[in-house]
Amino acid sequence: MGKLAFILNFILAAFPTDQFERRHVHVVLPGKMKRKRRGDVVAKIWIEKDGKRCIEIDWSELNATDEQIVLRAITENIDTIESQLSKIFRGEKVRILKFK
Repeated sequence: MGKLAFILNFILAAFPTDQFERRHVHVVLPGKMKRKRRGDVVAKIWIEKDGKRCIEIDWSELNATDEQIVLRAITENIDTIESQLSKIFRGEKVRILKFK
């Protein structure tokens, strides 16, 4: 799993096989807070559709407040997130960022 950024107590992440799907990020809880369903992944958020930016929730177990915070952070940092994803898919190391 490639970790992109921290938002609140969540981690934005990508998995190596994600490069073969429509671009998206996973919202993950740290391991000590594992959920019963889907491991630690608590949301999947699309960041493009048909090659154009389009930020939308695929599915989520987040509450409404956390969803808003995560979506706002993704929207405000989309260029950085896309750059981080490209590096991960090329096998490069990325520095985990902290978004507010």
